Amino acid sequence: MKRYDLVTMGRSSIDLYSNDIGSAFSDIESFGAFVGGCPTNIAVGCARLGMKTALLTAVGADPVGDFVCKFLDEQGVDTAYIPTKADRRTSAVVLGIEPPDKFPLVFYRDGCADIEIGIDDIRLDCVTDTAALLITGTGLSREPSRSATFYAAEKAKSSGATVILDVDFRADQWHDPRAFGVVLRSVLPLIDLVIGTEDELKAMGMTHAGQLQITDGQISDPRVTGDLESIIGYVLSNGPETLVLKRGADGASVFSRDGSIHDSAPFAVDVCNILGAGDAFAAGFLYGHNKGWDLLKSARMGNATGAIVVTRQGCANFMPYENEALEFIERAGGF
Repeated sequence: MKRYDLVTMGRSSIDLYSNDIGSAFSDIESFGAFVGGCPTNIAVGCARLGMKTALLTAVGADPVGDFVCKFLDEQGVDTAYIPTKADRRTSAVVLGIEPPDKFPLVFYRDGCADIEIGIDDIRLDCVTDTAALLITGTGLSREPSRSATFYAAEKAKSSGATVILDVDFRADQWHDPRAFGVVLRSVLPLIDLVIGTEDELKAMGMTHAGQLQITDGQISDPRVTGDLESIIGYVLSNGPETLVLKRGADGASVFSRDGSIHDSAPFAVDVCNILGAGDAFAAGFLYGHNKGWDLLKSARMGNATGAIVVTRQGCANFMPYENEALEFIERAGGF
């Protein structure tokens, strides 16, 4: 038996989220301080669901790094593999909350610690003693994190672990959005399971030259908003066995290399903040995957955990616990 059910790798941050829900960003009077970052959220979400998790990230030698690690320790996420980068700062995110569809987001990642994680920071007793390793698109955006992420995926794959790619497209973290597609397509042979949104998959499949138009994180260039089916086919023919398409308020669809498609219906809830919902979905889906559930049941769990989090203010701090998620599903009619 492996020591961990899941190890996640990539960014971590302090998240400062508006306490004045509904107010324009310029009118915010106070912020709540939480913990965030895609793989960090997923590690916490899975830990709260009862999985044994560890996080591979890096923090600065600063009180913010202490804040992040203290929270992770309290949640049962193993922080033994998180190096401190003395000359870097822990990442930060600031977010306004204007439901149902406006969530202005600012990243503070210049010179951040987690993108400085290198190959020498990857301990084999972590990435080879886990049932699954999750890597993210942002972790591949720059060196030395890019090479370290490839290295961790190679070692995990060779040890028999399931390697998961959360596409995690953040356009402003790449020097050229076209590079995002080039790099993520190159990692596919190491991947067993891909999780992403429609826009993320379209960015992943982009090969066109020219200026990519992105507004509030959404792709608007007609050259890359076309044949999603072809992109899914490309992904599944180049390594991964399964692709999970997060559809937000429309639920989720799971595509398998054998051609089967499983559509999972959403849960109707009142939205407070959509940030973190995709990570909560991933935690729920991976919980089901770890339990040996079929794809449709796993997606149903992911939809439930995602639905719970969109009713709340933040990300990692608001991930649901196992009983809470299962009771939510039961009240909605069960699996």
